Amino acid sequence: MKLRIGTRRSQLALAQAREVADALAAAGADAELVPMETSGDRGVPRSSDPAGLKGLFVAEIVRALREGEVDLAVHSAKDLPATDEEGLAIAAVPERASPLDVLVTRDGELRPGQVVGTSSLRRKAQVLRWRSDVLPKDLRGNVDTRLRKLGDGEVDALVLAAAGLLRLRVVPEHAAPMSIAEMVPAPGQGCLAVQARADDRDALEALAPLDHGPSRTALEAERALMARLGGGCALPLGAFAEVTEAGVRMTAIVLTPDGGREARTRVEAATPSEAAELAALDLLAGGAEEILAAVRP
Repeated sequence: MKLRIGTRRSQLALAQAREVADALAAAGADAELVPMETSGDRGVPRSSDPAGLKGLFVAEIVRALREGEVDLAVHSAKDLPATDEEGLAIAAVPERASPLDVLVTRDGELRPGQVVGTSSLRRKAQVLRWRSDVLPKDLRGNVDTRLRKLGDGEVDALVLAAAGLLRLRVVPEHAAPMSIAEMVPAPGQGCLAVQARADDRDALEALAPLDHGPSRTALEAERALMARLGGGCALPLGAFAEVTEAGVRMTAIVLTPDGGREARTRVEAATPSEAAELAALDLLAGGAEEILAAVRP
């Protein structure tokens, strides 16, 4: 049986799907890519709320999976909602790539008054918290498009996910990883989530060798925090979990879009759900609900 992997046609999506196909081949399973065009790829009104944009890239592939047109779907985990779709399961979370964000500049410097391009509320808010003397600017497009706009002088710097650069094998000349203290990543950043139908035993068995326990545990904690806060992937929420000897350690942050107010926590607990619960309680005590309510669509 050849497993059909549904994927977007973007370079990054195809690279992620090939990564999964290669891992399946190494485990003895045959797979083929089924590139698909989503409504997000076809273009959306510029006025569309960012909270809905990620869903436009995911929905068509999820529909094809649900209706049996493909057997698997590969997503950047940070693009998924906080809860699983009915009838579908995240059958594998391969080993996580770097969760960090990267600051890319034209000449290795970020000077006062310069413009930082990013479409993410989370990144804009943390850039302003970190460097109140720079100017975030909404900038969309794939990695190549953003790097071209940087080179053309439309912006002076970019904030990009390290994992995306690694998977595309793109190495900008002036790129510096941002620490967790500077930029808490999006929940799920660096993780791939491979979905299958919950009752497809063949697909679930084929994917089992690809599942990396510590990466799944971290993702479960981060998604659980999203669910507890009622947040989506477009909100100014950062969360990073890692497995420790004691269980799960998580750093999380919620910020106002201008970076002027934040709720931040670092907790450790025995299980992903307990870590998420402790982090949520700390963030809510610090005013997270009020902050998020102001920016929810």
